[in-house]
Amino acid sequence: MSHGRAFAAHNALNFRALARTLHQGAALHNPNIRARITAGVALAGWQNGRTGWWRHGNGGYGWVGPLFWPFAYFDIYDYTIWGSAARAPFWGYGYDDIYAGMFAPYDYDALAGYLPPRGSSGARDDAPDRLAQLCGEDSREIAGLPIDLIQQAIEPTEAQPAALDELADASVAAAQKIKAACPTTISLTAPNRLASMQQRIEAMMAAVATVQPALDKFYSLLSDEQKARLNALAENQRRRSLARSRDRSLAEGCDVAQVSALKWPTEEIEARLRPTDAQRAKLVVLQDASASAAVMLKTSCQPDEAVTPSARLAAVGKRLDTMLQAVKLVRSALDDFYATLSDEQKAQFEAIGPRRTTSG
Repeated sequence: MSHGRAFAAHNALNFRALARTLHQGAALHNPNIRARITAGVALAGWQNGRTGWWRHGNGGYGWVGPLFWPFAYFDIYDYTIWGSAARAPFWGYGYDDIYAGMFAPYDYDALAGYLPPRGSSGARDDAPDRLAQLCGEDSREIAGLPIDLIQQAIEPTEAQPAALDELADASVAAAQKIKAACPTTISLTAPNRLASMQQRIEAMMAAVATVQPALDKFYSLLSDEQKARLNALAENQRRRSLARSRDRSLAEGCDVAQVSALKWPTEEIEARLRPTDAQRAKLVVLQDASASAAVMLKTSCQPDEAVTPSARLAAVGKRLDTMLQAVKLVRSALDDFYATLSDEQKAQFEAIGPRRTTSG
């Protein structure tokens, strides 16, 4: 069955309809389409159309095989430009994703389908391109900001086009930073998955730091009337998004908890690992760190306060910083606990996620 899931994941990444969608910049700017893509690829090989427990409120997935945060650039971009019209994709990330990093639903054979197959023919396979596009796209026609729309909305003065060009260049550079954090290997252990998660978040923070000065400069050059037009553009986008979808999840964010996914598998860990007293003490520290991380991320969920693109991007940066601190907190405790385990105990710990997914 696991080998079947590997083939299914590989086939999902190479499906022609997916290939066409991934090459259409306009389509990828639609959060509903992105959610459908991630759902299809994240669940490749699961039987009976089962919905994974690590699903986000908007229908997408924070983990797609070995990749954390597919379409990260678009989630940042959409919320920054359109505000509440695209709130859910970015603000839907939180503690559940850290939990899914510790207890990943993918076993080795399932993960193998997301990376290029090893073959002796030397023929080029396009699966890695597809995974890379889920990871990030840095071509100007796809990653660039909607310059034409912004120009039409604000009718720039002579001094403003140069600043807008600088913003477009910074946007592409930011996308390149995010794309560079795409995984090239499979992380088979919980510590390695959280390390990959941390690297991805750090790349996103670097991307925000690249764009923020250019966005602040451009926005500061706008008159009050131009700012009002730009904000009206975002409001129109919000109305269109709501009109296209009957799904209330468009307005949801990190304030919508997936409590069913957060139950710590204490009994299963006890039964499978049979930890010593010393290991049990380390496990308690890990549980406490995880609880603290969940509180940190819930407390920092304030996606509605920012009313300008510049302020929203700053809010994105603060949220990512909180996520980074939460991941580091859990990762440190996890590393300490994991280091005390025998090889057999590690194998049992890693089996918890896939077996729970298979049975639940």
